[in-house]
Amino acid sequence: MTYNLLAARGLTVGYGATPVIHDLDFDVPQGRFTAIVGPNGCGKSTLVKSLARVLATEPGMVTLDGKHVQAYRPRRLAQRVALLPQHPTVPEGVTVRGLVARGRYPYHGALRQWSPQDTPAIDQALNDTGLTELADMPVAALSGGQRQRAWLAMVLAQQTDYVLLDEPTSFLDIAHQVDVLRLCRNISNQGRTVVAVLHDLNQAARYADDLVVMRDGAIVAHGRSDTTLTSSLVSDVFGLDSMIGVDPCSGTPMVVPVAD
Repeated sequence: MTYNLLAARGLTVGYGATPVIHDLDFDVPQGRFTAIVGPNGCGKSTLVKSLARVLATEPGMVTLDGKHVQAYRPRRLAQRVALLPQHPTVPEGVTVRGLVARGRYPYHGALRQWSPQDTPAIDQALNDTGLTELADMPVAALSGGQRQRAWLAMVLAQQTDYVLLDEPTSFLDIAHQVDVLRLCRNISNQGRTVVAVLHDLNQAARYADDLVVMRDGAIVAHGRSDTTLTSSLVSDVFGLDSMIGVDPCSGTPMVVPVAD
């Protein structure tokens, strides 16, 4: 039987004696762009890291195609699931193309360091992220937005079914945040599954297909933004009095804080 599903069942995980997430169930929506939102410290990044096997979990808590992720060989799992962490470290002296090429490592082995599929995969990733003309530039010379796109290009070159992004818009100005979110939507439109931890509710509602709302290590709501995002939810989860309006451009829900 082929499950073709990344899922968590009874997920309980943390960084010490006290779990950050306890007994959480989550089926990653297939072929969609899902945004995980919630207050700081609620377990958003912990959930994404668990799905990507960055954090070790007990057998059966996180599965891919019905098989515990810990049972996969690292290269095989990296052919299916890609994770872009919050603060990736830029290798010294590497060019944009060199960084993107690192996304092809799951397909290499001791006897094969390059394959005919690598060059077109890298070229396509550079094109999709608008970096073709910057391919020979050092990554260290890029702006913050360009650098984030370079990391996303590396993930795209990995050609995985699942693309997991931990706060991909942090520390970017508004224009570059929108660029990244549009790219996430385009990736999902091409058939890949994208899960991103985001902080801006309005951006999440506008660009993502689904919202996962977390609080205190649990999922308290999951669904489309137009049915999930309510003023009572925003009050309960974020402690913010608000009204839910309509984005005049996209028609998606828009959180408007109540005036003092």
